[in-house]
Amino acid sequence: MNKTLIIWDFDGVISDTEKLWLENRRQLLNQKFNLNWDFATVNHHLGGMSEKTKKEVLQQMGLSIDDNFADEALKMDFEVMKRGIEPTPGIEEIFKMKSFEQCIATGGTMDKTLVKIEAVGIGKYFSPEQIFTADMVEHGKPKPDLFLLAAQKMGYRPQNCIVIEDSLAGMTAGLKAGMNVIAFLGCEMNHGQTYLDKVKALGIKHIFYHMDEIKRFLVDFQAQKN
Repeated sequence: MNKTLIIWDFDGVISDTEKLWLENRRQLLNQKFNLNWDFATVNHHLGGMSEKTKKEVLQQMGLSIDDNFADEALKMDFEVMKRGIEPTPGIEEIFKMKSFEQCIATGGTMDKTLVKIEAVGIGKYFSPEQIFTADMVEHGKPKPDLFLLAAQKMGYRPQNCIVIEDSLAGMTAGLKAGMNVIAFLGCEMNHGQTYLDKVKALGIKHIFYHMDEIKRFLVDFQAQKN
């Protein structure tokens, strides 16, 4: 069988966590720099980006982000994870599919990602060799570097990869990598016509709100391929 590689984003796809990390950064930015950002503002500027890219964007805005800021933000994130995070309903049925090889490529650091995977209880599906993080490449999402690295290490050409993303930055990275891109918009912060219009404007054709829809798409995709 001619296999396909599924490349999963984590935050906002495997678990509805992107909103948690953004809220932590919103609180910290408002506190440190006397800003008055609401959630929509922090999502507009930082949503879906790797920690490295977030830092670059904020510095371009004239905000001096140092190691202390990153450490405080990470401490807040770990406190959230201690309280527990849940996998997206239905996703484990896809993890169990043997007709695909699967990996994770996330904008987080390796240390944080390993804790997230343990907290959400999906470690049995992914070995360390199937986990790729932004600290492994020079440029994070929306650049394609991370997805291209994952494909290379897993032994797949970009055209034989399916990226499953929720963020505009991640979808852009997948498209730039020359991969098939699925938009998963099932998490609360991605609901709404305005966001859907932005996704469609990227040229994304496969847009889903439930994991069972993605599973059906994947079954049909593989059947057509073989």
